Amino acid sequence: MELMILQANGATSSLFMVAGMFLIMYFFMFRPQQKRLQEQKDFIANLKKGDRIVTAGGLHGKIVQVEEHTVQLEINKNTTVKLEKAFIAVEQSKSLQTPTQTIEAPSENA
Repeated sequence: MELMILQANGATSSLFMVAGMFLIMYFFMFRPQQKRLQEQKDFIANLKKGDRIVTAGGLHGKIVQVEEHTVQLEINKNTTVKLEKAFIAVEQSKSLQTPTQTIEAPSENA
């Protein structure tokens, strides 16, 4: 009888440990991803004429017209392209403000 109770307690503590691991995984992996997706949706919804953006393919330009699912992007004088909103990655001014990590080359004296 005591053996059965000990086994039940062991199974219960294992269950709590597995549930705790899932909670930790949710807060460190899934929740931040959902937050980034929501921020991207808000960014796409608030695009306006004159915004400078970078596309997922690396094109830099200025929005000259906004439609429901597409934008007209001016990439050079008198050169515009029609682009799906889903392919807009970041606002150019924000991407230029984020610090980049510099990597120093190893010295030749070593």
